[in-house]
Amino acid sequence: MLVRKVQLALLASLFLVGCGPTDAIKLSASGLTSDGGTPDTLGAYTLTGNTSIVRDPSIVRQGGTYYSFSTDPPSLAPAGYLPVRCSVDKVAWQACGYVFSTMPEWVKRSVPLASGLWAPDISYFGGAYHLYYAASTLNSQISAIGQATNLTLDETSPDFKWVDRGEVLASTSGDDFNAIDPNILVDTDLTVWLTYGSYWSGIKQAKIDPLTGKLSDTDRQIYTLASRPQSVKKVIEGASIVHHGDYYYLFLSTGFCCKANYLDDDYEQILGRSHSAHGPFVDMSGADLRGTGGTVVLRADADWNAPGGGSAYIDDATGDSTIVFHAARLDEDGAAHLWLKSIRWQDDWPVLQ
Repeated sequence: MLVRKVQLALLASLFLVGCGPTDAIKLSASGLTSDGGTPDTLGAYTLTGNTSIVRDPSIVRQGGTYYSFSTDPPSLAPAGYLPVRCSVDKVAWQACGYVFSTMPEWVKRSVPLASGLWAPDISYFGGAYHLYYAASTLNSQISAIGQATNLTLDETSPDFKWVDRGEVLASTSGDDFNAIDPNILVDTDLTVWLTYGSYWSGIKQAKIDPLTGKLSDTDRQIYTLASRPQSVKKVIEGASIVHHGDYYYLFLSTGFCCKANYLDDDYEQILGRSHSAHGPFVDMSGADLRGTGGTVVLRADADWNAPGGGSAYIDDATGDSTIVFHAARLDEDGAAHLWLKSIRWQDDWPVLQ
């Protein structure tokens, strides 16, 4: 079968006024590219060890170790739920167990057809690590977001223990949102925001009580951060927000992931920015992500398909910026692998390395 090759794209920066001809950049349909040059590609795959099957990863560092959490791979008899991987250098990865040995009881009640847990997001606030995760069934709004906490991610510590805190948010048929793909932003004033959503009316945001990790009882406002009109065929999901400098950056996946035929997947990673955590977020051309906006920063190439499910991470201690995501390896029948790319900041836009 002839594999459709998609033009590569991965970049970013605003037009640099006054730069020499080799440094000037221009806006193209797929982002920003060097004048007269070829867009940067996904590049050679450099990760080693246990890097597949991985979808929708997120990472955090504790001490000298990075921890990655990801969606459950399809299995009739899973060894556990929400797999964890560890690395000391973000290159060599090994399996480090699971968050749960059995499906949480509340998930069985709220989402009885859920066969696995999806899109875990790891964050730290209130003196504990918080892992938000989703349970759902394909093509359904019968979904829920749950929360688990741990005082440490070091499984050798006597304080290591995942405690499931139950349901945080749920959706059902007829709602204008889908309660999956959670992401936590701990803002500069230490307020905590949960961003979530997929398909339907798009990406939402709600305030979290930092003491409980549940939705705030005093501030019930729901913000819409990104959406797509019905005329646009590509949907959006998998939101991730980070704050850097004067801006908040919203990364999203657009297109389709995880179809029966992996060659039909057309996931891409897009982004926009805003001066507020609640938007409006606009792309490099000024287009609103609540319409058709979104600058593409990751696209498929001849070796890898459908990069997406990304989560941006800025290390508070070191300032290192990273995006972690998955992509389907074409010479392995579409097996989804863990990917990481460093981010540098240029003219208040992220540039993936």
